[in-house]
Amino acid sequence: MSIEEIIMDKVRVLPPDKQQEALDFVEFLLAKMQKQGLSAQEKNLGVSALALAQEYIGCVEAASDLSTNKDYMDGYCS
Repeated sequence: MSIEEIIMDKVRVLPPDKQQEALDFVEFLLAKMQKQGLSAQEKNLGVSALALAQEYIGCVEAASDLSTNKDYMDGYCS
């Protein structure tokens, strides 16, 4: 009998609330494994600054020409 079959046999005899706890734990383990896998992959491949900042692009409202028009800094370093 495989580990999967043993686990299934044991889960079947649990009441529904305990089955839900078992499911929650399995989902936690899967999320943890996925996070560790992504971390290992990021360490191996490296991560660009763009990839890390991607979700924040466009979240700040500002003048459209801040990168080319340095006049916006006038008065800050007087």
